[in-house]
Amino acid sequence: MNKIMIVEDDKILRDELSSLLNNAGYETICITCFNDAYKRMIELKADLVLLDINLPNVNGECLLHDFRKKCDTPVIMLTSKTSELDEVLSMSYGADDYITKPYNPTILLLRISAVLRRYAKTNAVQSYHDVYFSTVKGSLMRGNDEQILTKNEIIIFQCLLEKRGEIVTRDELMTALWDNYEFVSDNALSVNVSRLRGKLAELGLVDAIETRKKQGYILK
Repeated sequence: MNKIMIVEDDKILRDELSSLLNNAGYETICITCFNDAYKRMIELKADLVLLDINLPNVNGECLLHDFRKKCDTPVIMLTSKTSELDEVLSMSYGADDYITKPYNPTILLLRISAVLRRYAKTNAVQSYHDVYFSTVKGSLMRGNDEQILTKNEIIIFQCLLEKRGEIVTRDELMTALWDNYEFVSDNALSVNVSRLRGKLAELGLVDAIETRKKQGYILK
């Protein structure tokens, strides 16, 4: 589940955005104190930030400019301004997209989805709770702790993550491994899942993978 941070001072709009995103399957974090917005944006490590330009005591574009020096998390600017100059300035400061209020909820969700897809392809990094999964490095990272995965473990975790909360059958995992030219027996699959479960436990995520007898596995 992708985590989206909302940096918006209008409470009604902030609550509407949070409800819209939650209903669309996203986890939301709402920033309500803007004096330390920059610090919170860095520390909370969202997958995407919705950032208003007009904030109390701080300019959203300046906030974006500073944020980009430290983090490449995708940012969509939200604003009531319609000036092309504001859009150009936001994009030049590193915004990934720009949408004006009042926004169309469907269009906003499509924009968010498109930015997240583009970012995932570019960075090949996905989040699970506060663990970051890199298919490029083949690792799971939580803070300063890192667990390196084998190719089989990467494939298995990717399958479980894509269908998080749903049962992934053993046949589905075997097929995914076969499609990637990794040939394992049924017993070897169990060993790989067990080792993956152990690496998640090393990062503090005990019982992250639940076994459903005669059905498969669920990543909780």
